[in-house]
Amino acid sequence: MNTDAPWPDLYEAEARVLKIQTKLHQWATGDPHRRFDDLFNLVADPCFLVVVAWDRVRRNRGARSAGTDGVAPRSIVFGEERFLRTLRDDLKARRFVPSPVREKLIPKKSGKLRALGIPTARDRTVQAALKLVLEPIFEADFKPCSYGFRPKRRAMDAIEEIFFYATHYYEWVLEGDIKSCFDEISHVGLMDRVRVRVGDRRVLGLVKAFLKAGVLSEDQVVRDTVTGTPQGGILSPLLANIALSVLDEHFMGRWESFGGQYGRSRRRAKGLANYRLVRYADDFVVMLTGSQEHVQALKEDVTAVLAPMGLRLSEEKTVVTHIDQGFDFLGFHIQRKRKKGNQRRTVYIYPSKTALAAVKAKVRVLTQGNTNQSLADLLQRANPVLRGWANYFRHVVSARTFDYLNSWSWRRVVNWLRHKHPRASWSWLRRHYLPGWRPTEGKATLLNPATIRIVRYRYRGTRIATPWTRRDDQDAA
Repeated sequence: MNTDAPWPDLYEAEARVLKIQTKLHQWATGDPHRRFDDLFNLVADPCFLVVVAWDRVRRNRGARSAGTDGVAPRSIVFGEERFLRTLRDDLKARRFVPSPVREKLIPKKSGKLRALGIPTARDRTVQAALKLVLEPIFEADFKPCSYGFRPKRRAMDAIEEIFFYATHYYEWVLEGDIKSCFDEISHVGLMDRVRVRVGDRRVLGLVKAFLKAGVLSEDQVVRDTVTGTPQGGILSPLLANIALSVLDEHFMGRWESFGGQYGRSRRRAKGLANYRLVRYADDFVVMLTGSQEHVQALKEDVTAVLAPMGLRLSEEKTVVTHIDQGFDFLGFHIQRKRKKGNQRRTVYIYPSKTALAAVKAKVRVLTQGNTNQSLADLLQRANPVLRGWANYFRHVVSARTFDYLNSWSWRRVVNWLRHKHPRASWSWLRRHYLPGWRPTEGKATLLNPATIRIVRYRYRGTRIATPWTRRDDQDAA
């Protein structure tokens, strides 16, 4: 491969990257024991590093944030070519050294603070190139029970899998949460899993260098990173999935040992437990047939599986529940209830109260004070919040929740208008801002979440293809 060729345009580079990724994925799928020894040249290839990786870094929402060097990717305009040439030359000459990430503390729903690590523009570009090379290889090994931070997979796939097993006798639920997952991943355990597939020492050195780069805290003190991968880096979600795949492999191995549907039916008839893992990043549930005692034993099993990776369960967030009690997962509330009008029990999925409170808090902030702006400006900020939330929950039982959110947001906006025009009469407000009773100014109208169509999501099971799966392979599967 001639890596000194002139830089291609984005369309040509993306086609070339996709072609090489497809080959890597096919080779990894065809030989589960294959180790890839010559990957560094791909990381430094202009198509991967200079064109596609840089394009994704620059278009990312985080491109407005600067790392420890004080340079935001979107601010690199006039010196872009020199920046990329210098980066590639340093990488090829083995002079590239990652900088410490800039720590940014953001509040969590629990009231605690989550530490995000913001890498420099150089580091983000190299991480993006590493991800382009490594992801198709490790995707060949990842199990179908995990959904977070994986291509072509989304939260609704995990929710639908839970729904499927909840309607097929899997009534007990172990709600698992890994404590400080991104901060406590063992570097030794993670690198051992990376070495199973990657034999190129230069690539292994890059991955290890990013893990050991350090953190510049908000009090301007540089701390070494002995464990964990900074949450916020482009490569971090892939590395976290590699580490957490120990959990997937353990449970999928048990699942396959049950002997198919006939074997699982016989185990259930004998009073033995069957269980299935559904994981999204560091949040997971284990659906189980059996008794509560089986679930308690399973909790100890999970603890033992995670220990080699330096991970542990959160005692306060890891609980055992029954499907009739219901539980929250990824913003959804899943519970089995009696169907109105008969004695049949049905599993329902709703937006959780926590998720509803979160969107209300966002709209409340937008409609609280700041009456100097126009109504059109307010609606342009509030509508994307309402639309994004409603689109996320439009595949479940959400009609009543959408109606409630519509009336609540309408009252918030109307009250904001009355504060903006304290001396105006109600009839004046209606004439100027409420045609058809919807807050409107110019072409901007307050979104009614109830107008978003609710569509049942199609359960895809294990038939989710990767971006690098060929059509004939997909048809054969």
